[in-house]
Amino acid sequence: MTAETQDPLEPFRAELLAHCYRMLGSAHDAEDVLQEVSLRAWRGRQDFHGRASLRTWLHRIATNACLNELDRKERRVLPVEFGPASEAGTARYASLDGASWLEPLPDDPEQHAADRESVELAFVAAVQHLPAKQRVALLMFDVLGFSTHEIAATMDTTSTSVRSALQRARQLVKDRLPERSQQATLAALGDEGQRRLVTRYTTAMQQHDVEGILALLTEDATWSMPPMPTWFRGHAAIASFLAEAPFRVRWLHRPARANGQLAVGCFAWDEAAGAFLAYRLDVLDVRGDQIASVVSFIDGERFDAFGLPPAISS
Repeated sequence: MTAETQDPLEPFRAELLAHCYRMLGSAHDAEDVLQEVSLRAWRGRQDFHGRASLRTWLHRIATNACLNELDRKERRVLPVEFGPASEAGTARYASLDGASWLEPLPDDPEQHAADRESVELAFVAAVQHLPAKQRVALLMFDVLGFSTHEIAATMDTTSTSVRSALQRARQLVKDRLPERSQQATLAALGDEGQRRLVTRYTTAMQQHDVEGILALLTEDATWSMPPMPTWFRGHAAIASFLAEAPFRVRWLHRPARANGQLAVGCFAWDEAAGAFLAYRLDVLDVRGDQIASVVSFIDGERFDAFGLPPAISS
């Protein structure tokens, strides 16, 4: 790499961003770390002598920056991991902003299916339960394809230690993952099946059709709304929740993609603005041809990252 190189990250930016997101569980934190990595790489460009590949060198910088970030932050979780499900009719809809919630990641259309599988919410949530060294071993070996020797150099440890951490990490993650990935499920559903599912979902939400929504959900479906810790499981609780809260609002919806999964941008009517304003992003976990989980990320400020507008006029 020469002094004239303007941005050594550019060929690897998408891969590095996804890696930082898997490590941290936050798209916002991943972006911040990537800026730090860019600065470190630029400052250290004269020390890069080609003993390792540029990709390896950049991932080493990114991984250690993420480890420093993890030392300062709590583990990120989804509401379903935070506490028990709420009973129908007794929920309190208050944000818990002090908690560290897992965040959605905008889809990269150039990602391969295997790469999208590694950013699915279930996988990223499972990875957050790993100790830091196990997290690095699993992500760098199984996802990025680095050797145990390269990983050992990154963590200043031995290949034997990396292999041990990798074995433990694989078992823990396996125990937390569903039997089938979203990539496999969506492929089986096909493009037309996916469009039909999203259309039925948005139509039922806009028409305040409780029975229409329940017909789309598995019997054990969950519904959560970070940054609210409240979440619901099963048809009775979800039906009560829909009647109590979302179905008191007028909605418009637009299809989106996040974490390699189906998603829907939800816009709530605002009388003062005279428009539907960005409010929440519903990320859907599909099982067969039904929805097993809805994670409604209540944050309209980052809709642009998902290709969605901030508002839709009436």
